Amino acid sequence: MKMARLAPAGLLAAVLALAAPSDAFAAKKRPSPASSAFDGLWSVLIITEKGTCDRGYRYAVRIKGGRVGHADPAGSSFRISGSVAGNGTARVNVARGDQSASGSGRLTRTSGSGRWQSAKGECSGVWQAERRGN
Repeated sequence: MKMARLAPAGLLAAVLALAAPSDAFAAKKRPSPASSAFDGLWSVLIITEKGTCDRGYRYAVRIKGGRVGHADPAGSSFRISGSVAGNGTARVNVARGDQSASGSGRLTRTSGSGRWQSAKGECSGVWQAERRGN
């Protein structure tokens, strides 16, 4: 990921133009039983539609207990946080240093999509997600 031109992952999402809940809030909130329907590994494609960010990225993310995070936290230089509600509504924040982006959208049991925007508004686009396993 080239951080001179940040593109978020959320679902991400992801991750992924609404602010995500803070890590402290996500840690305190107990996921509903329905949110576990989205738990597992996901592949997220992030596409830039506006701005000078790189055209696209693909990331692996893990959803566990309705919380969005890295598939491999040790192998990443950026932070992913967010949540997926029982109805599939996803909110994600991605950050590295002073750069960040947020995204929102919706997941089904096998796929998802939404929109993202960098915090300073210089880039925005869409994201698509596919479930890869547990």
